Amino acid sequence: MSTLPHWDMSNVYPSLESKAFKAATKKYTALLDELESSLDQLVRKASSKTSPKRLGQFIGETVDRFNEIYELGGTLNAYVYAFVTTDSRDRLAMRTLSQLEQIQVRQHILGTRFQAWLGKLGKTTLKKAIPFHPSAQSHAFILQEMAEQAQYLMSEAEESLAAALTLSGGNAFGKLQGTVTSQLTVEFELEGQVKKLPMPALINLRSHPDESVRHRAYEAENQVWESVKEILAACLNGVKGETITLNRRRGREDALHSALDAARIDRQTLDVMLRAMRESFPTFRRYFHSKAQKLAKEKLAWWDLFAPTGKVDKVYSFEEARDLILETFGSFSSDLRDMAQTAFDRRWIDAEQREGKRGGAFCMDVPAVKESRILANYDGSFEQVSTLAHELGHAYHNHCAHQAGKTEMQQFTPMTLAETASILCETIVTEALLARASDPKEQLAILELQLINASQVIVDIYSRFLFEKEVFERREKAELSADEFCEIMERAQKATYGDGLDERYLQKFMWTWKPHYYEPRLSFYNFPYAFGLLFGLGLYAIYQQRGSAFIPEYKNLLASTGEASAADLAARFGIDIRKKKFWKDSLTIIGRQIDRYCELS
Repeated sequence: MSTLPHWDMSNVYPSLESKAFKAATKKYTALLDELESSLDQLVRKASSKTSPKRLGQFIGETVDRFNEIYELGGTLNAYVYAFVTTDSRDRLAMRTLSQLEQIQVRQHILGTRFQAWLGKLGKTTLKKAIPFHPSAQSHAFILQEMAEQAQYLMSEAEESLAAALTLSGGNAFGKLQGTVTSQLTVEFELEGQVKKLPMPALINLRSHPDESVRHRAYEAENQVWESVKEILAACLNGVKGETITLNRRRGREDALHSALDAARIDRQTLDVMLRAMRESFPTFRRYFHSKAQKLAKEKLAWWDLFAPTGKVDKVYSFEEARDLILETFGSFSSDLRDMAQTAFDRRWIDAEQREGKRGGAFCMDVPAVKESRILANYDGSFEQVSTLAHELGHAYHNHCAHQAGKTEMQQFTPMTLAETASILCETIVTEALLARASDPKEQLAILELQLINASQVIVDIYSRFLFEKEVFERREKAELSADEFCEIMERAQKATYGDGLDERYLQKFMWTWKPHYYEPRLSFYNFPYAFGLLFGLGLYAIYQQRGSAFIPEYKNLLASTGEASAADLAARFGIDIRKKKFWKDSLTIIGRQIDRYCELS
């Protein structure tokens, strides 16, 4: 492998100790002071009896203040997070993050206070006031949603206390999980040499072509998780316990209730999507059986799920991955290609696997410079090429919002729609390669990658949904042991994978390293991935029908994902997400891929 890039944050601030960073932090605090004073006056002087014109001016001016604060606070957070996620032993970064989080509590409290005030105004009064200020008008959907959700707020004093306590509660447990898992290493023999591998590198061996390597990596991984399972169980109990307590005090039906509202979908939509997913399991099991046959096995073990089939000798240098992505992105849109070119040229990507760095991949927005940053753990596999394309899709989503001049509040995208561009970009790359592949073994390898991803997002995601659902139900009564978490995870995997996997070799420790479980404010960060995949496939099918005429409307959709419900945005393309037909049609696309995979040998 060539030298892999680390991301460059120098155009944001010179360093964590620089005058520019300290001045920005000071300004952030000053803006919060000004907002607090302004809100004091707003709450004291303005009520439903105030004239609509005066109310509209108050609301619009407050929206402008919040957007300025969100931009600066988001930039500071992204900058510090860039250090914390790539080196969990960076003490300066960890301390700076803690200091920033103390300030951000004030931002959260002030946002809650404004939301509660909007809720007290009432729908009719708010609707009359909005037209009297341009910022209120352009944020009408968001303001009305905030007012609606205000019914689930505790008192101002309780919300303030909850925001402060989470730093030493759920948020602290989440940070501990990230620190513990990022610092774990294991001695592992690879290619005749014993190497010290960080956990992301060990986990990536699940796609190694040699089964003995995959099997040994699986065993080594489980031994490591066994050694820290009690620590991570305490973290998960802490996070879920806090969430349950707050949901109860806020009048939520359950943890899923708040997740659905955050995702801007209703239970009917989730139910029909989950039903369509369940009905597709036999099709996915046919894929698992076919893959086992291709690997000369009776059944797949967990370490075979990500095994390559077909022509697997290709290792992509980072430069080759870049060129491949740029070429295929260019076939979709020159704007998409140019954005990706900028990401590579200006070092928006941190690609190297190294000790102390978080596993997995993500993309974050850096608001002040209108850029994104992408974390990856690149190993040269086509899977990682696809992951790069996926994360660059998130960056393109941000780019479209920036191009359209959207404010920070207008960019608050629900998790369901956050995967729209990433899934489509990933699909563009894999479909382009599949179209040009003439060798059946090469076609098989590309199809394999598509189906590994699809099976994870449909079958495995459903198991994670079942896991989290049962965890919440049981955690309401008492804390769970590490072994109980493992039992729930295995039971969920058996329910979804069925006879597609060898039940003796599942992955009971999946809960230990998935960071989504450890986010106090992001319960059920699993079904949005399935929504994103199926919604993205549906949009890709429309793109295939309409060609370049699809692009402007698609860019507008990406720019608008923070300003409407998922159902309303989908309706722009004639999609009804409350009907099972749409989800079945998208799953049929995957079914055809499975048919083709089973035919190839």
